[in-house]
Order: sequence, then C-alpha cells, then structure tokens
Amino acid sequence: MKHVVSISLGSSERDHAVETEILGEKFLIERRGTDGDINKAIQLFKEMDGKVDAFGLGGIDLYIYAGQKRYTFRDAEKIIRHIRHTPVVDGSGLKNTLERKVVHYLAQEYGYDLKGKKVLMVCAVDRFGMAEALIEEGSDVTFGDMIFALGIPVPLKSIKSLNRLARVLCPVITKLPFKMLYPTGNRQKEESQERFNSFYEEADIIAGDFHYIRKYLPKDIHGKLILTNTVTSRDVEMLKSRGAWMLVTTTPNLNGRSFGTNVMEAVLVSLSDKKPAELTPADYDRLLDQIGFVPRIEILNPVQESQTIVL
Repeated sequence: MKHVVSISLGSSERDHAVETEILGEKFLIERRGTDGDINKAIQLFKEMDGKVDAFGLGGIDLYIYAGQKRYTFRDAEKIIRHIRHTPVVDGSGLKNTLERKVVHYLAQEYGYDLKGKKVLMVCAVDRFGMAEALIEEGSDVTFGDMIFALGIPVPLKSIKSLNRLARVLCPVITKLPFKMLYPTGNRQKEESQERFNSFYEEADIIAGDFHYIRKYLPKDIHGKLILTNTVTSRDVEMLKSRGAWMLVTTTPNLNGRSFGTNVMEAVLVSLSDKKPAELTPADYDRLLDQIGFVPRIEILNPVQESQTIVL
C-alpha cells in the first residue's frame, strides 16, 4: 500500500485519513495539521522521511510566481530543508494543469457558461492556471491579491497589472513570516470578518484558496458559485447555510472530504515513479486522464427563479 501524508500548518481539527484505490494501487492518504507550529511540522517531516511514499506540504506555499519568475517562501524552505529521502510537493506543480482543467471542464463539459461572468479571484499568484483559464473562457475577473493577502482594498483588473505588482512585492513578501500573509493554525477556525463585502456582492463566482475565501465571507452569498480547492463537511454546511448556489472543488471527494492540491500532487508523484522536478504538465495531464478525474460539483441551494444563471 502506498502511503501519502500531507503535513500542514493548518488546524489539526481538519485532519483526515482515507484508504482508497487509484489506478490499481491501494493508498493510505493522510492529512496532519500542526496548528501553525513550524517546529512541529519540521519534526513530523523528519520522523517520517523515508517511511512514506510522498509528502504534501500543506497550509503554506513553497513557491509563488510573477510571470515566469519563481519565488520561494523562506518559512516553507525552512520546513522541508532537512528532508533527504521522500519527495515533497506543495501542489504548485499540479495547480497549473489541474485547475485549468477544472475551469474548462466546468464550461465545456458541464455546460456552465463562464463568458461575461463576474469572478472574484481571491488570490491569483498561487493559482495562476485557474486565473488564466477563467480569462480564456471569457470571464470578467477581479484579482483580490492585495485585498486578501495584504488587507488593502485595491482590486486588480488585468493579468498585466497583477504581474507588475507581483514583481515588486514577491521578493519582499516571501521573506516575511507566512502567518502574516495567510491564516494558519487556530486562525483557520476564526469566524469570518465581514470586510470588503462589496467585492463579494458584485461577483457571480468566488474563486481561489478556501481560507482566503472564508476570511471575509459575508453572511449572505445567495446564488454564488464557489470554485475552490479543499473543504471539509463543516465548510460545506457553512456555505450552504449562507446561501451559496454551487460548490466546485478542484480535487475529488474522497469519503466526504476533498483533500488539498498538495495531496493530489503527492499521489500523482507516487504513481509516476519520477522525481517531482521531472514531471511535466503533460505528465500530470496524462495521469489525470488515466484516473478519469472529474471535479467535485455539488448544488448546495437550488437556483431561484429570479436569478439569471444559465447552464
């Protein structure tokens, strides 16, 4: 049995384990949160290095991109610095393939017309593939990187402006403590603050990392489509109670839970028998096709007659 473990800076209350079979291989897939404790994460990686088939690094990005240039988060590099035997991935290698695939599947296979839809993309520097695919499908995308990462209410309306800003900020923010930029540990359990409601209200679709989506989520999101990465059953109930229309997750539902992109990348790495650096977007695409991957799509609340959402 292959063993994949995601070690996350997120809350341990979101921990989960599942046994499943993928392409004829049996898997034990686990997620272990460290409640924001970097030293605990380092210790867990050291203890399991060489004893599992692949690691996912969760709750923190290893890399973000500005155009073609890649920047490494200092805190993430510190966590994985001592790993010697087991491959470790943070999901960034898969996001570009998987999340593009999900957006195009939603439009071309599921039949949801994305053209002209107003999208609030909460953070695009860590999900560039999703952002580009939404633009390719004709969506009107607002990039919320300044709003959700830095708390500055300045929306960006083009990839060019996002790239210009990223080239200036990425060298600086990747050196900061990651907890200043992203909710880790117990902060993931805090009640969402209702700030920047107008950006949510204007959107038909709220897209991107779930913890950023949840950070300022209004109590009323009736009729919204949520396009995100990983959610728990409690998250789904919260979205439903606030009136969200549809939930689409870019990772599949495994025993009621969608694991993070880092977990799915670790699964694909362990199936490929290649090193992560050797895997190309074409390799990921081929493996996803072999698995028969489709995104999780769930109607949370029926569309009201007064709404004009068209399938």
